[in-house]
Amino acid sequence: MLQAAVFDVLRATRCFHKFWEPFSVPITCGNCVFHPGISGTMREVKVKGASDFCTLGADGESSIHSVSTGEDQRCSSSSIKSTPELEKKYVHRVYDAIAPHFSSTRFAKWPKVATFLNSLPSGSLVLDAGCGNGKYLGLNPDCFFVGCDISPSLIKICVDRGHEVLVADAVNLPYRSDFGDAAISIAVLHHLSTESRRKKAIEELVRVVKKGSLVLITVWAVEQEDKSLVTKWTPLTQKYVEEWIGPGSPRVRSPSARTLESIPETEDNGSEEQGKEPKQSVPDKLWESISLTSQSEDDSVISQDVKIITNQQEYFVPWHLPYHRAEVSGASACALANGLAKKDDKKGAVVYNRYYHVFCDGELERLASDIDNAVVVDRFFDKSNWCIVLQRTS
Repeated sequence: MLQAAVFDVLRATRCFHKFWEPFSVPITCGNCVFHPGISGTMREVKVKGASDFCTLGADGESSIHSVSTGEDQRCSSSSIKSTPELEKKYVHRVYDAIAPHFSSTRFAKWPKVATFLNSLPSGSLVLDAGCGNGKYLGLNPDCFFVGCDISPSLIKICVDRGHEVLVADAVNLPYRSDFGDAAISIAVLHHLSTESRRKKAIEELVRVVKKGSLVLITVWAVEQEDKSLVTKWTPLTQKYVEEWIGPGSPRVRSPSARTLESIPETEDNGSEEQGKEPKQSVPDKLWESISLTSQSEDDSVISQDVKIITNQQEYFVPWHLPYHRAEVSGASACALANGLAKKDDKKGAVVYNRYYHVFCDGELERLASDIDNAVVVDRFFDKSNWCIVLQRTS
């Protein structure tokens, strides 16, 4: 008994130092925060009010500091590092507004993710990039977890639950290289609006783990098992995609560009004029085209229009926030005033649109294959998600 107790104390001490190795309590001075542990040397991080840093203070209490990660962070280019307005408006602001309601619906753990986390060695330090409300933090009691998310509202929920978390961008993680034993990114990359940002997020996950460590990534798939679900999504028009998602995004739109508010809503939030036959939605055409294509022996007969339709990967996915949950923080009133959300009196909800880039078969592996120091060791399709497991090789 005594020998076992001594072993537990020694292991806990080793893991405690291992956990805090990439961190240390920041020193706040004026409008700057000094954080020596992240990069290994004392450096200054200027406060710009754009992000929050949550850490444990010397008294053991959780606190949130507003920080910016600085220009010396590893990043391939400033354009990748800069968040497009599309993501700010239809990802960041939306999740901040719906955080309490969203969190109340996010409690079930995916079996595949749970299996991955429970397979990790005891004492492992695990990073959850895009942790949301923290439902996976602490899932394996024998591991130590650190979480981050772009939403301060979701991070506050994690803090209230006692988790070690901070606000951070997935393409610019504020951790030093080689500190983690594993990392997960669950349903995060599909909210990034350019391929370069999605690839950068994968590179960051690989960078922050040690050689030989595993990284689990899951994203929403084009090939949804419930086809009726896709009909509730609003496809982004090709013109919209080119102007906001294309090379060099974000750019200043031309005066003739179609505004966000002019994009038609899904059938759930709108109605056709009486007496007119409802038009077939793009998602309906998409699945019909896939079915017809599978029956065709000559791919050359597929029209160019069908090819464009089947390549649809950019969507607005609605989130219905019930009226009785909408004014928790007053955010919904502002969202309605600014055009970020709309009322749906039939459903008694404020409707927000969330941006998604849904992944096609092989797309996630292709992005990962371009990373020199990692290899794909597993891939699978689970619950309408494409998933891969990467291993860092050097």
